[in-house]
Amino acid sequence: MWRGLWTLVARAARGPRSPRPCTRQGSGVSVPGSGATIFALSSGHGRCGIAVIRTSGPASGHALRSLTAPRDLPPARSACLRLLSHPRSGEPLDRALVLWFPGPQSFTGEDCAEFHVHGGPAVVSGVLQALGCVPGLRPAEAGEFTRRAFAHGKLSLTEVEGLADLIHAETEAQRRQALRQLDGELGHLCHGWARTLTKALAHVEAYIDFGEDDNLEEGVLEQANSEVRELQLALGAHLRDARRGQRLRSGAHVVVAGPPNAGKSSLVNLLSRKPVSIVSPEPGTTRDVLETPVDLAGFPALLSDTAGLREGAGPVEQEGVRRARERLEQADLVLAVLDASDLASPSSCNFLDTVVAPAGAGSPNGNSQRLLLVLNKSDLLPPGGPDPSPNLRPHLLLSCLTGEGLDGLLEALRKELAQVCGDPSTGPPLLTRARHQHHLQGCLDALGHYTQTKDLALAAEALRLARGHLARITGGGGTEEILDIIFRDFCVGK
Repeated sequence: MWRGLWTLVARAARGPRSPRPCTRQGSGVSVPGSGATIFALSSGHGRCGIAVIRTSGPASGHALRSLTAPRDLPPARSACLRLLSHPRSGEPLDRALVLWFPGPQSFTGEDCAEFHVHGGPAVVSGVLQALGCVPGLRPAEAGEFTRRAFAHGKLSLTEVEGLADLIHAETEAQRRQALRQLDGELGHLCHGWARTLTKALAHVEAYIDFGEDDNLEEGVLEQANSEVRELQLALGAHLRDARRGQRLRSGAHVVVAGPPNAGKSSLVNLLSRKPVSIVSPEPGTTRDVLETPVDLAGFPALLSDTAGLREGAGPVEQEGVRRARERLEQADLVLAVLDASDLASPSSCNFLDTVVAPAGAGSPNGNSQRLLLVLNKSDLLPPGGPDPSPNLRPHLLLSCLTGEGLDGLLEALRKELAQVCGDPSTGPPLLTRARHQHHLQGCLDALGHYTQTKDLALAAEALRLARGHLARITGGGGTEEILDIIFRDFCVGK
């Protein structure tokens, strides 16, 4: 229904589009059709108590007067109750709160208006169609409000990305990280690095121009070299953590593995709080990889249920085992599940030797796969008895049947995922997008050229190139194609 409504509104719009784009000073970023005033439903679609419809552009004041005639504009940034009427027929539409935000003190930097109407579909459609009849107004495109805010310098590109991540955040950790980026922490960090490069570049160029002048301070080049070395260390540290930020945004890959009948599917269903996998006492029930996105202790994760690892099964189950081993190699975190009452069985011993022990020993390069060992079916153990596995690596006792031990498992998952994804509450801002990593790597490569060259002119050019990569992270010099991809993530009214 909403898609059809939006088509009708678009046909009803009468506002001409200005052929000249609105450009952010010094950025070269254009906003297509920004001469027009745009409008859209900014709150969620469907029936609700209150729906918010917003406009942005030079005709916003005229639109507000047209729907609230004969009343004048309300005081800036103050909510006023008004009767909304159709500008042509005069038919009453709704009694609503209206707000007036004259530019540049608004979200987009342009004149803006908001209509807080009752959220029934008929009311919303009536107001949208009425706005479409106001000369100079047209329906907004996806992300156009935020793109105008970026073009008018209200948000940097990293803050735009933080806003998009906040809108799409599904877990507590994602919300915290998005808020930090929206508050400008990553942008401020990049600006600080850029200032360091600007200072170093000034020193190098001063030495080129006045190197033989006695009035030039001693140690100018040495100071520039020292600042570049410190920046190289900082960039290297951030790049080593780049995968953590991307995992936090898209989700860590958590694989549940173990021998047949250990309770893997029961654990997946327990953690996802829905029947993802079939649970049966028959061994080998799961023969393929079943994946579901979940919120694990506040962190996003893609949870994979895999086939029980064993030898000698049929060809279909063996294919499932092969896929399970493939997922194990790709996992960010492994939940290794064993039956606490059957640790001496050949399948359990084989799993301990082939999966659990190598993860604890680590690889030759010093990197070990993160693994939590879970002993399921603790309800089958004698009450008050000794630990069934005193010689095993640290492990967690759990009963998927009764839920006993689940709190301890979730706390352990929280600590492990904080290491895998990064803790958004502490430490420096994380790199959540591949383009952040690309430009930081480009900056670091340019600084490498700076330290290797003996030609001062080439050294200065390397610093300019490095500074350009940092500028592109926050939006300076970005191409239209990249901007289109970023703003496409937004809904129509944002």
